[in-house]
Amino acid sequence: MADYKAPLQDMRFLLNEIFDAPGQWASLPGLSESVDPETADAILEEAGKIAAGTLAPINQSGDEQGCQWKDGEVTTPDGFKEAYQTFAEGGWVGLGGDPNYGGMGMPKSLVGQVEEMMQGANMAFGLCPMLTAGACLALHAHGSEELKEKYLPKMYDGTWSGAMDLTEPHAGTDLGIIRTKAKPNDDGSYSISGTKIFITWGEHDMAENIIHLVLAKLPDAPAGPKGISLFLVPKYEVNEDDSLGARNNVSCGSLEEKMGIHGSATCVMNYDDARGWLVGEPNKGLMAMFTMMNYERLGVGIQGVGAAEASYQHALAYARERIQSRSPNGPQNPDKQADPIIVHPDVRRMLLKMKAHTEGSRAFITYVAQWLDQAKFAEDPEAKEKADGMVALLTPVAKAFLTDRALDTCVIGQQVYGGHGYIREWGQEQLVRDTRITQIYEGTNGIQAMDLMGRKVVGNGGKFFELFANDVADYINANQDDPAVADYIQPLAAVLERLSDVTESVIKAADGNPAEIGAAAVDYLDLFGLTAEAYLWVRMVQAAAPKAENDTSGFYTGKLKTARFFFDRILPQSVALAESIRNGGDSMMAFDEAEFG
Repeated sequence: MADYKAPLQDMRFLLNEIFDAPGQWASLPGLSESVDPETADAILEEAGKIAAGTLAPINQSGDEQGCQWKDGEVTTPDGFKEAYQTFAEGGWVGLGGDPNYGGMGMPKSLVGQVEEMMQGANMAFGLCPMLTAGACLALHAHGSEELKEKYLPKMYDGTWSGAMDLTEPHAGTDLGIIRTKAKPNDDGSYSISGTKIFITWGEHDMAENIIHLVLAKLPDAPAGPKGISLFLVPKYEVNEDDSLGARNNVSCGSLEEKMGIHGSATCVMNYDDARGWLVGEPNKGLMAMFTMMNYERLGVGIQGVGAAEASYQHALAYARERIQSRSPNGPQNPDKQADPIIVHPDVRRMLLKMKAHTEGSRAFITYVAQWLDQAKFAEDPEAKEKADGMVALLTPVAKAFLTDRALDTCVIGQQVYGGHGYIREWGQEQLVRDTRITQIYEGTNGIQAMDLMGRKVVGNGGKFFELFANDVADYINANQDDPAVADYIQPLAAVLERLSDVTESVIKAADGNPAEIGAAAVDYLDLFGLTAEAYLWVRMVQAAAPKAENDTSGFYTGKLKTARFFFDRILPQSVALAESIRNGGDSMMAFDEAEFG
């Protein structure tokens, strides 16, 4: 198995040469004094060292050993506790946190790169700080000042971790039917009772305390999702002096035996009159939790990019070393019995598909992160509103399209290895198992597609979609005479028109038949993702072209050739997707239940 290496050159290329991240940071009041190019570069460099030197070496052993449960306590795999302490002491948990409570205040466009390295090196471990950061975000946005002052500093510094407790045995996507109850106490706290399942890092031995954000219903709550409230429930109660007090009545009943991410504890959590504190307003907990959920959905997309990068690195190293048969154009390595498999066209097809989607996905994450930074830090109300709309539109695409392509990439990487890809020691089968969950948790990818098509497109008559379409169209109009991108502007314009046409057709069709939304959703999300990747690949070509002529490293020339492969061999899939969408949902909705067999 190849050693993980942080893709720092590509990250710097995106931040500095594509998106001018330092320029954006300097223009936003909340960032101008907290980050500069030198600081950002130092953060990337150090994060790469931790990912490669601390987290990657315990990834496979963590999978093999797994977390262990005994009498309600969870023990993490060897090395995880020490790695967590190193991670926390470096300030990495609070990298994007509010400096007023001990965070570092870094922009998401930078934090996202760090998160990718952590997830690519060790996804099971990376889930813990990812969930803590999400819990901090929800608490910061909706909690009282008292709760924020009490909990955020120790969560930012990693002394305490966070968990998100939504799902129940009978309630997954339909959270309106949860049964967990919250009874008011005389002291302003609440007694929480119920059971939650699939709680990632709900119990472990790495942090001193675990802060659960729990969805529950008050006694007089209205039915459905409008009756959900959000509560902060610590594993250990916290005294007035911020020291740990008594153990709360929250316990881990068991660990799930699951397909992948074995190094991460996926818990059944039981609450038996556990003390909790209301976060936000009564009966508005779902809105508060979605602050965290949307962060986690982008985080899951980042997980996918990290896994895809790891798979590509492994497969590329293997393809360069494994010798098998001769090149169809004659021996390339005549001194040996066979040529390395990288000479074969089909292996190149696999590697280039992996490379094209992985680098395109990283660019997409950075693109979304910049809109997040704009939404968070811009002072102009119109700019904030536009950024909020873009984030709402792009988040389900980032979660679903990127994780679908990530699993494809991991499976392709396994295929490059042939039989060795099916064997544990090479690491590829673990990547396939680990990455599979990214299509499921934080809302399945089908739900993401429905969210995109139903809420973000049809639900507002295409208003959010126009923001994206105008962004791409403005780029096309501004750069159509640039010789560096002359070969790509017309295909980009064509795929944008294709996406715009089917957007309009689904909006019209859904007016008379709401089932058309679900029928089109998954294909539409894929078409949207391909369009976004095409847009970003053209921008990468424009930045790489001037430097390609004198490029001796292969980085810039590789960018140009990967873009050519994407437009020649991947983007044509958009034609089939558009045709499928236009054909509507009659063929799937015409079935009676008995006709399924």
